[in-house]
Amino acid sequence: MKKSVTLIIACIFAVSSYGQTIYESFRSIKLDQSRELKIQLPRNYKKNEDKIYPLIIVLDGDYLFEPVAGNVDYFSYWEDMPESIVVGVNQRKTREDDCRYDTAEFLPTLKGAEFYEFIGQELVPYLNETYRTAQLKIIVGHDYTANFINYFLFKDNPIFQGYICISPELGPPMGDRISSKLETSSDIWYYLATATNDADNIKKSLIALDEKLSVIENPEMSYLFDNFEESSHYTLVGKAIPNALEGIFEMYRPISKKTYKEVLLTLETSPYDYLVDMYKTTEKLYGIKRKIRINDFVAVSTALEKKENWSELEPLGKLAIKEHSDLMLGYYYLGMFYEQTGEPKKAMRAYESGFQLSEVAFLTKDYMLDKVNKIKEDFGW
Repeated sequence: MKKSVTLIIACIFAVSSYGQTIYESFRSIKLDQSRELKIQLPRNYKKNEDKIYPLIIVLDGDYLFEPVAGNVDYFSYWEDMPESIVVGVNQRKTREDDCRYDTAEFLPTLKGAEFYEFIGQELVPYLNETYRTAQLKIIVGHDYTANFINYFLFKDNPIFQGYICISPELGPPMGDRISSKLETSSDIWYYLATATNDADNIKKSLIALDEKLSVIENPEMSYLFDNFEESSHYTLVGKAIPNALEGIFEMYRPISKKTYKEVLLTLETSPYDYLVDMYKTTEKLYGIKRKIRINDFVAVSTALEKKENWSELEPLGKLAIKEHSDLMLGYYYLGMFYEQTGEPKKAMRAYESGFQLSEVAFLTKDYMLDKVNKIKEDFGW
């Protein structure tokens, strides 16, 4: 099992090498010093000049950047999350000072207050100006830095919408503050992780915090918690990062076989409306407008055929033509709609129109020609 996990992590690191990683030295006025940054841009970032990308800030970038960047590149390659810009802030010599808080109010103080302002007032604005960032921003931390990232959550309008807190060493009132904030937060993803072999004080505090957070009834907030078996304070990182990304981007993923069987086939409402609403929701959640996937069109059309809901093939076909005008998919759906509703001439013309376009999925020119010829034979044309 350990060998398998090691192999998976090695593959993830190998994948990250395909991204465009930039190393920068950023001069901070707030800190009165320079900070080393690692920046991974998405594949084909330069070619996709009109595309914007979520921004993921990784503290402890000297060791946490690579596993985060590798997972982001891997998941986005398979369209399980949007391509994203990942920025690591190296803190090997400064992390304790960067995360310092006072023992009275338990808020950032001295270098900690300066580092807080550096992230919010210098680094994020600089990245927004320099790169094509989307509205969605996520921040990642581990133990000291995982406690620190929560301070950004407490702002009235947080600059980060996603928080990946891996085994945080929480300050004394931090748990209560997090619980209070998440009760009223909207459009926030909060991920928390510990492990059975984590440091005892950390593990106990996080299990207690989970008991508070898991009963919060706030549909505008998404909370996820992991307590990994047989993992330590350090090895849990390799499990937490992919779990956190999967949870945050659950709505972004393609329609799975499970969703097809348990949702689409059992819907009492419109599968077509489900598809449209799904993409509207992801646009609202992640701030990214995207074309509807071929896979999702096929899943919905298969459900419509299974349920013999022929009427919805017409709007589905028109939507497919709008989204993928170069493919024969939309005209195939229109052809099926006309064929099943007793308009063979319109069906034949739709199939003929599709024949001239590019093949996709199971649709080939021979298949479309067969549909045309079958109608001609049936009606003697």
